[in-house]
Amino acid sequence: MSDAVRIVEVGPRDGLQNEKTPIGVADRIAFIEALLGAGLPTIEVGAFVSPKAIPQMVGSDQVLRGVSHRAGEFHVLVPNEKGYEASQAAGAKVIAVFASASEGFSRANINCSVKESIARFKPVLARARADGIRVRGYISCVLGCPFDGEVRPQAVVDVATALRDLGCYEISLGDTIGVGTPAKARQLVRAVAGVVPIEELAISTTLTGRRWPISMREWRKVAMSSTVLPAASAAAPTRQVLPATSPPRMWSTCSRGWGSKPASTCQNCSRQPMTLAGWSGGRPSAAWRRR
Repeated sequence: MSDAVRIVEVGPRDGLQNEKTPIGVADRIAFIEALLGAGLPTIEVGAFVSPKAIPQMVGSDQVLRGVSHRAGEFHVLVPNEKGYEASQAAGAKVIAVFASASEGFSRANINCSVKESIARFKPVLARARADGIRVRGYISCVLGCPFDGEVRPQAVVDVATALRDLGCYEISLGDTIGVGTPAKARQLVRAVAGVVPIEELAISTTLTGRRWPISMREWRKVAMSSTVLPAASAAAPTRQVLPATSPPRMWSTCSRGWGSKPASTCQNCSRQPMTLAGWSGGRPSAAWRRR
């Protein structure tokens, strides 16, 4: 059993898209460079989405081009074929698609059913496969939904199966609103690992209130107790398990409201400063630039 944990940092996308005031391209590039300097080589740097729905992600093509000369693996979120074409024009090598295990969350955030959302990805995955582009899949609300309540593991299994069949090389299971428990997480991981090899699964959790509902250490125990995860992949909205070396300071938000409401209107996002691994992240504007 390997003790290695691979981190996929998504703060420049999932974190900044929840900021009420859009962050400029130059500052986003500086943020990504700071993350690279902190030892995080795999980063989701932007999203090729509607500028009307998510104005915070305008300029993602410039951000991607601005960091492409740096050593690292840079991902971008792509919701449809138009977004895919824009990502390729900017030189993206790895893209991500986003689905939900909850019908209520899917309709509230991307205005379509779970089945319809997956249908939208089919041409994207087909083109990516033909172009040699790797695709990562996200599943939100795997342990609970703000609209539908409890989410059945089978619903997650169904979406994970569909994404893998379409060609996703890795699937991230997201406890989007931070309501999971170790027991439920264990049940979920065992269920999904029955259809997706454990080495192709990633784990994402969200800080709500004043604590991590399931810490990354607990997630590791969940994986090990399921006799899975020879190498655990971990990813969380707006922040990751952070290294001991003075990481950039970030403000944590939940990702409800993507595509619909700004984070300031989200009832599940308390926007509390977080404390983790011996450091604290505060709210001051662009505090990470004062490293």
